[in-house]
Amino acid sequence: MSKKIIIDIETTGRDFEAFDDMSKEYLLKFAETEEQIKEAKDGLAFSPLTGEIVAIGMLNPDTQRGAVFFQAPGSPQEPFEEEGIRFIADTEAGILQKFWDAVKSYDQVITFNGRAFDAPFIIIRSAVHGIKPTKDLMGNRYSASHTDLFDLLSFYGAVRRKFSLHMWCKAFGIKSPKEEGVTGHEVKDLFNEGRYVEIARYCCGDLYATRELFDRWNRFMRFPPAP
Repeated sequence: MSKKIIIDIETTGRDFEAFDDMSKEYLLKFAETEEQIKEAKDGLAFSPLTGEIVAIGMLNPDTQRGAVFFQAPGSPQEPFEEEGIRFIADTEAGILQKFWDAVKSYDQVITFNGRAFDAPFIIIRSAVHGIKPTKDLMGNRYSASHTDLFDLLSFYGAVRRKFSLHMWCKAFGIKSPKEEGVTGHEVKDLFNEGRYVEIARYCCGDLYATRELFDRWNRFMRFPPAP
């Protein structure tokens, strides 16, 4: 039986004023109105060149145990555990190293939109810090080594309309973490306010939702059926 691990990340954009003038000009190249400028600045969290990882969550879907590695700058935070999830604070470089040390022992990585977002973000941010990967997260798209539910539920693009994790959860009657008072758009504000544990717990909610969604796909949509 292969060892499986679900992963999810939370990111935030860097301070816009910290960029050099040429970079600022490039980032605002197509922004003309105040609304467009705000949208461009709010979008910094979506690229590893303009953002950073503030939390990496990992959950074994079989044992329901895992960890969330998260940033907590300027706020000493002792490791703690809640419902089988170990919460550990470190720098971005530190949480990335902890992730690579842990993920290498698993055969199958499970994500929601991980091939388009989580995996590239992790790989590039690791390279920025000079950290080498221990596992190929971006191998063959059709290999079971990285099961991206966003791909599977759209039948690898055969279904043109794509939906968010929240929408899939609502369709299957799964508890959506987006209804718990925190969304990905709020991560930057939470991080700036020092509410690091809230971000880590929110990341954990995404892990559980992805686990339930994977279970539905595995039992009712996968063909041939799982052994």
